[in-house]
Amino acid sequence: MMLRDLMSTRVASVTPGAPVSHAAAAMVKASVGSAVVMEGRFLVGILTERDVLRAAASGQDLSASLVSAWMTPDPHSASPDTSAEEAAQIMLLHGFRHLPIVEGRAVCGVVSLRDLFASRIRRQPES
Repeated sequence: MMLRDLMSTRVASVTPGAPVSHAAAAMVKASVGSAVVMEGRFLVGILTERDVLRAAASGQDLSASLVSAWMTPDPHSASPDTSAEEAAQIMLLHGFRHLPIVEGRAVCGVVSLRDLFASRIRRQPES
């Protein structure tokens, strides 16, 4: 199975200069666990639920703390034609749970470990 079949196209997007609270609100609104960080059309980072939690635990004001201070810069990414197995290997090897999906230079989705696990679960027909 390819990532294009699994990825979420609901993508929260923020800039590096946005407050963490703005990014968290964008993630909640889109019902996703990460936000891609863009400078113009270029993917420059990713901010995840874990990053927001770390920022909150630091005691800093999340409406003043910038995404750039908490994001993972230059994140790994994959193409929509990457296999689910290859994506899982990349994510597990590097220890992250969200992988931006990029076609050309455009972010077209994000795949999470949850998406990959869900693709492996086969529902039993109800009797």
